[in-house]
Order: sequence, then structure tokens, then C-alpha cells
Amino acid sequence: MTAARRPGTGTDGVLGAVPRLVFVPATVEEAAEAVRECARDKLSLAFVGGGTDLGLGSPPSRLDAVLRTEGLARVVEHAPSDQIVSVEAGLSLSALQRTLAGHGQRLALDPPFPDRATAGGIVAANAFGPLRARYGAVRDLIIGVSIVRADGAVARGGGKVVKNVAGFDLPRLMVGSLGTLGLVATVNFRLHPLPEARSTVLCPVLSAEAARSLLVAARSAQLEPAAVAALASGGALDLGVRFEGFAPGVKQQGDRLLDLVVKAKLHAERLDEAAAGAFWERHDRVRESGTFRARLSAPPSALAAVVRDAVAPLLAPLAGGGAALYPTLGLGFVCGDPASGPAAAAAANAARDALAALGGSLVLAAAPAGVRAAADAWGPAPSALALMLSLKDRLDPERRLAPGRFAGGL
Repeated sequence: MTAARRPGTGTDGVLGAVPRLVFVPATVEEAAEAVRECARDKLSLAFVGGGTDLGLGSPPSRLDAVLRTEGLARVVEHAPSDQIVSVEAGLSLSALQRTLAGHGQRLALDPPFPDRATAGGIVAANAFGPLRARYGAVRDLIIGVSIVRADGAVARGGGKVVKNVAGFDLPRLMVGSLGTLGLVATVNFRLHPLPEARSTVLCPVLSAEAARSLLVAARSAQLEPAAVAALASGGALDLGVRFEGFAPGVKQQGDRLLDLVVKAKLHAERLDEAAAGAFWERHDRVRESGTFRARLSAPPSALAAVVRDAVAPLLAPLAGGGAALYPTLGLGFVCGDPASGPAAAAAANAARDALAALGGSLVLAAAPAGVRAAADAWGPAPSALALMLSLKDRLDPERRLAPGRFAGGL
């Protein structure tokens, strides 16, 4: 069987690069055959799922063909008693969660655009949301993977158990690779039970210093929130802390956080279901808004400096901009629409320098072409570039897979 194919159009492009050929395989075998054909014809190739993170990284230096994974959208295996699931790359997160919910389970990942974000795309982009505070990133939840290599051969790594002692960690290698090392064909994830109860405590209009101090106190008190998000509100932060689990434990943890708030002479409230939903919907709107999205990282202890020296300058040239920060992780996003391309690029470069001085970084997750041209997507090449080049040469020696998309021009 051969994959369906058609001429490429502008809607198939990756950051302005338009392919002349698009493959839409219906099976992993068809996908492998398409990749083999591209290898035989020396075609450069990129992989596209739901397209939610195509703005991440640099434009490909060349693009002859695109392989779309929408036809690979099946649950291969679900073992509820073992809390694992194996899925094809093109299955959307929301479709997967609906299937798992029928068994009282979920994949504890919550990146933006769940109706479009696919299993393979989430892995390739290392996508995440506020649940990372409790459950970790993709690399903590992936336990196995099958990939189609640049030559069209199918390779497998990891397994179907949570503990894996394989010597070569292929699953984690694929996390954040942006399709530069191979096509993520299937993924095995570890699962978690759906929580019996949820509760959100909102601490509005906090200074960054107060938010940091409160979270340090919460950690010292051994509180374990499922999600922590700080949304920029003027010059202050609205801090939302969500607890999940069995109802008595959720109430107890919320009560203990409120006690810490009182001791710190701050204000907070436990939100009802509607108000909690509104806060997290506001978070989602920030993450999903605008043509400009910058991903920030810095040590959690540097929250005040990040807000002052990176978030505020980045928001200044953005219309309808917002910031969603994950202060327990030292990560965050600033999103919006640039009122001035040059001003947005200058702000991105200045924020990158400020974050670098703190031991952090800035990556453009999305940006108009003019901003991207003036503010490099990745910034300085990573210190591990030589190792990354060696790995690229082993898995894609002809450098045909998404060439130039990754940091350092990989």
C-alpha cells in the first residue's frame, strides 16, 4: 500500500516554506513507505500533525515534501489495569482523553489547543501546560515509541511498562526533536486516574516577590498542587493554585494554603467551580492568543527579575498581550499580537539577554516573519551542539528531515 499524496499548497507550509508534495498515510507502513520514497529521491521532508507548534523553531532551510499524520489516529492498545496506552501519532489529545475518561483515567498533559494537538506533535514539540507542576513533562510520561527513521526503517525504543532499562533512550530522544530525527509513529504513555475532586485557590494581585515567598512556604509545608499558574495583571500577578485528588485531601491542602496566605498577610479565596473554570479558561486564552508567543525559562528563584526585566518589556509592544507563568517550574509564556514588529523583536532580544544573565533563555514559539528575522528563534547555540550534531549525523546523515528547524541550524 502507498500513502495518498497530493501537490503541496500554502496551507501545508512550515514557516513560509511550501512543499511541492504532501503524503497522507493511513497506516504506519504507508508512512514508512513514503519516507523510503523521499530517501530514494533525496527529498527533504517535514512531519505535520495538528500544526499547533509549527511556529516553534526556525524555518526549514529546504522543504520538498510534508508527511501529515492525520490518518494515523488510532488507539493501538489500552491496558487500564497497567495504566498505559499506546497510540498512533495523529490522534488528538482531546480524542485520547475522551477514550481514557471512560475508564476513569487520563494522560496528565494539558498543552494548548487540545482538539488539534496530536500525540506525535506533543512529543516532537515537548508541549506542556500547568499540570507539569505535579506530573512532569512529556519525558516523564512517555515510556515507549516507534519511529520511522530517515531511511524509512521502523525503529522501536522503550516498552509497555513504566520501568524501562533499555540502554538507548529513544523515547526521550524524540521529545522536543521537532521531527529532525525521525517521524514519531506511535507513542506509549503512562496514565493517571482522573481525580475525584479539584479545588483552586486564587491569590489575586500579588507582587512577584510575594508570589515567590508564598510558593516557597507552600513547598516547605509539603503541599503538592497539581497546577500553579501566575497570570500577569497590570504590574502584578494573579496566582492560581489547583489541588486534585481525593476530596478530603484536596480540602486539607487548600485549607493549609489559605493558612499560609493569612500568615503572610495576603488575600486569597477558594474559588467555586464556575470561578475556577473562568480562571483556567483565562489561562488558556493567554496561551492560545496572538501571533507572537515567547517561551521563557529561568530559575524559579528569579521570578521577580523575570517579571521586571523580561515579561514587562515583552508585553509593552504587544496588543492584547498576556503572560502565563509557571513559577514553581521557572517557565512561562508571553503572548499577543505585535503592534510594531521592530519593537517586538527588540523587546525579545532584550528579554533574551536579561534571561541569559539569570541563567535562563527565550525561545520564539511563534512570531511573524519580520520579528523572527530580527530576533532569532533559538538564540545562542546550545553548549551541547557538538553532541547534537553527532546524533543528527547518525540518524539523518543526509540531513533531509526538517533541515535547519532545530537550534544551531540542525
